Order: sequence, then C-alpha cells, then structure tokens
Amino acid sequence: MVDPVAHLPTPPSPWVERFAPLVPGGEVLDLACGSGRHSRLLAALGHAVVAVDRDAEALAATAGDGIVTSQIDLEEEGACWPFGPARFAGIIVTNYLHRPLLADMLGSLAPNGMLIYETFADGNAAFGKPSNPNFLLQPGELLELARMHGLRVIAFEDGVVNTPKPAMVQRICAVKEEFPREAALLPSF
Repeated sequence: MVDPVAHLPTPPSPWVERFAPLVPGGEVLDLACGSGRHSRLLAALGHAVVAVDRDAEALAATAGDGIVTSQIDLEEEGACWPFGPARFAGIIVTNYLHRPLLADMLGSLAPNGMLIYETFADGNAAFGKPSNPNFLLQPGELLELARMHGLRVIAFEDGVVNTPKPAMVQRICAVKEEFPREAALLPSF
C-alpha cells in the first residue's frame, strides 16, 4: 500500500535555502532528492536540475519544469558514479550518506562549483534513526572531506537541530578554487 503522505512536498532545509542563491549559474545535482524540495528551489532560482533518487514515487513528485529526474540506486552492488567530471555548478545533498560516492561526487563539481551538504551526525542515536554509524558523519568528517578535495569552506555547523525534528547534524557549504571569494555573500547575524 502506498503512503499518500510520504511524498508530500516539504519545505527546503534552511541551510540549503541560505546558500542556494550563491550557487553559480549552471546545472545542479540534487542527490538523493526525495520528493524534490531542493530541486524545486534550485529550479526556481533558474538552474537546470538533475534530481537523482532510487525511489520512483519520490521522483514522480519531483518532476517539473527545469528538473530532469533519474532513478538510480547508487548503493546497489556494482553501481558506479554516472556523471562526468566538472559537470555541476552545484551539488546538494541532505539526509543521505554513502561514503563510497563522495570522491566521485566531488569530482563532478565544476571548477567554480558549490557543495551544500547536510546530514545526520554521530550522536543522532539519542534522537532516533538513523543510528547506524554507516549513516552518521563522524566529528569533523565534512571538514576533512573538504580539505582532502581542495574545497574552501564557506560555512560549517555541527550540532543539534530541533526542526523538522530533533537530530544531531553536520552541514557544510564549500566551494571549489575558482569560486570567487567576493561571491560568498554571508548574511549578518
């Protein structure tokens, strides 16, 4: 039986909303896009979006103007990264972690591209699922990933959020070397 509520649109992550306007012009990848909340946001900002998920129902909810959907299970045995190098101006990932993808994913970021990543972190078991360490970032893991791949960190956070539900998260916005420093417009607090 299909859960009619499972694929209802949800609002974008405030983290993604904050940095999405800074993604340079070009194609954007929304990896593990779910029902497309970030795909729609990036398409509304004028980007051509490639929305990838293994769930056909989620992709049906994601489809729309400026969004190309692609049903791919990147975790199945023998799966390999389907995108070429330096293709995407932006890559958005939320609530998903599959470490074997990370190096190839970052290789698909354009020389001036931006990565916006937010997912669960070590300590999330206190709040519920996911609790498996395979799906939880370790302390500083996103910072180390950025360092290893020559990305400049625009913003990073590691801690507890209360919405949409209490969780331990880690999130980063990082850019490749050709992203202009003056293009990183950070809001005042």
